[in-house]
Amino acid sequence: MRASVLVLATLLLAGCHATFFGAVNLVQPIADVVARPDNVFDPAHGLALDVYAPPHAVHAPVVVYFYGGDWTTGKRQWYRWIGEALAAQGIVAMIPDYRHWPAVRMDGFLRDGAEAVRWARDHAAEFGGDPSRLFVMGHSAGGHIAAMLATDKQWLATVGMKPRDLSGFVGVAGAYAFLPLDEPRYVAMFGNSPEEQARSQPIDFVDGDEPPALLLQGEEDTEVFPSEAISMEGRFRQMGEPVELKLYPRLGHEGLVFALGPLHRTAPVLRDVANFVRALCGSRFSGDGYSRQDCPLPRDRR
Repeated sequence: MRASVLVLATLLLAGCHATFFGAVNLVQPIADVVARPDNVFDPAHGLALDVYAPPHAVHAPVVVYFYGGDWTTGKRQWYRWIGEALAAQGIVAMIPDYRHWPAVRMDGFLRDGAEAVRWARDHAAEFGGDPSRLFVMGHSAGGHIAAMLATDKQWLATVGMKPRDLSGFVGVAGAYAFLPLDEPRYVAMFGNSPEEQARSQPIDFVDGDEPPALLLQGEEDTEVFPSEAISMEGRFRQMGEPVELKLYPRLGHEGLVFALGPLHRTAPVLRDVANFVRALCGSRFSGDGYSRQDCPLPRDRR
């Protein structure tokens, strides 16, 4: 494991993302899962998603995972290791494309995210998933996308859905409250005026109408500061929404997400995600709130 970590660190510092993630996928043990790549969900824009399912899955919970990359880079194929890690926990994992800046601004990648969630709901049963047990999850910029879909009703409304159609939201060092914008590219993505920029902040859309949230954050993160997850937790609690915040000592921005896969022994991140999904995958919304109904997932085999 130590040698593997050193190899990964060297490749990351070298800046070759394709080679780096190829190495991650080699380091990650190949799980006993069924992989079905290249499912087109938006032919007009050439967007597809990869599905990783447990063998013989029946009514399994479904997680749509949005990768990070500063809204400017990334490929779904790089994150096979996350799909396999989730599938090994009894979850049908779907990892979609989304368009990046500068090809699109915020409205573009959020619409792409909504289309991916709609496709996941409509096709979940084909992979042994249950469309009524649907979660969104993401890291960093992907955590922002997942959070916006779970809080700002306008995005899922474009595909005939609403946040309460989701059983839960998992943010992995997500960007939830990052104003003021101090870099030109972020101004270009999210807008020049205060009104435009306010549209980009998930924390401002939490109004008591969201699914339960699990917020995961490394205490040593210097890219997305822990204060964002702490503020998001406070906002959920203020609005009476179910929320759980997990802070991991000695983990930074990348270490947190890699703890889902090749660095899983550094922190119980994967276990915490599986436990959250297990507790809520049978949840249903009623006028009195979300009911909790545990459903069985395989025990962590790592």
